[in-house]
Amino acid sequence: MKDIPPLSHIPAFEAAARFESFVRAAKALGITSTAVSQHVRALEDWLGTSLFIRKARGVQLTRQGQEFASSCHIAIREIKDAAARVSPQKTKRKVSLACQPSVVSLWLTNRLPDFMERYPEIQVSIVYPFGATTPEEVGADLLIRHGKTPEQSAEKLLSAATRPTCAKSYLQKAGPFAGPDALMGARLLHDETEDAWRSWFRKHGLELSGDSAPVFGDFNLLISSIQAGHGIGLCPTSLIESDIATGNLVVLSEDAADTDKHYWLIGAHTLSSDAELLRQWLRDQVPA
Repeated sequence: MKDIPPLSHIPAFEAAARFESFVRAAKALGITSTAVSQHVRALEDWLGTSLFIRKARGVQLTRQGQEFASSCHIAIREIKDAAARVSPQKTKRKVSLACQPSVVSLWLTNRLPDFMERYPEIQVSIVYPFGATTPEEVGADLLIRHGKTPEQSAEKLLSAATRPTCAKSYLQKAGPFAGPDALMGARLLHDETEDAWRSWFRKHGLELSGDSAPVFGDFNLLISSIQAGHGIGLCPTSLIESDIATGNLVVLSEDAADTDKHYWLIGAHTLSSDAELLRQWLRDQVPA
């Protein structure tokens, strides 16, 4: 049909539009970046308009490119959904979620069996976010992102406010800690840098002195040390509610740091009905 562009060019264009990079599109498709460029150029020639602005570092969609990419995203998603419905093979329907390991291990893991029981036909794939700001950057349907308000459309899932927290065993051994002054003499554990603790103490008119307490490059490592009773760390209490409820971990002060940060739920530009089910289920896991 002469009014339909060559369909062989569409996957390369859709991937290039999703990543705004010919190189990353090529990796996702298992072809060369030159091949992606050739597909896009052939599609532009057929349409008679430019779809990308070529830059020294990557590419950017033109207005026409954005409009065409939006339709391609929807069409490809609908084709995938239709193929899953009519395929005689009993393959599971798949949904992918990009999420930090700490959110998975501390908050999601114990809840996920509920989703599996509700929707046994859907297989959830958890992928590492690699600092992505959108699900498309890692080829996922949904992304849980930590930080301040994102530029793109997002919804608050959990508070990321942190509070001084330790194991019950450490409190019994080194406590009690009546206030910020008492915490100054405790073994403080750090997540990536000492900045968080310095900021917390400054709010109370105190200056953190240099110490030799460990600095952990990942919150999973930090929380493991806290749970083992090695010291006190600033923890996002929304992630450790179960440990707090059982008394394994104790919050030593309600004065919080990082009150302007949250864990944000971000959906891809187009979502399948199964991805929408997972998104709604994630919302339901958070108390109103």
